[in-house]
Amino acid sequence: MNKQEMVEAVAKQLDTSKAQAGDIVNVLFGSGGIIAKELKKGGSVQLTGFGSFVTRKRAARTGRNPQTGKAIKIKASIVPAFRAGKALKDAVNRR
Repeated sequence: MNKQEMVEAVAKQLDTSKAQAGDIVNVLFGSGGIIAKELKKGGSVQLTGFGSFVTRKRAARTGRNPQTGKAIKIKASIVPAFRAGKALKDAVNRR
């Protein structure tokens, strides 16, 4: 499912316009949305039964340029991550 398909699903589920559904999706998941802002502050977002959005520190390391094979230095960074909750795992694995 891509973003447009999610907007259409939200619009149908809430019986609202695609414009309003798009605003809802952007407020939650957009680059300036609630989740991104909380992660940028160093916090986390926990949605009981669904999962948690957290940040992880990635250490500096040496990588390789795939075109030249030359070693390059990759800076340390903080990356977003998602940990699925038990209810989501159970729903996905239900047969």
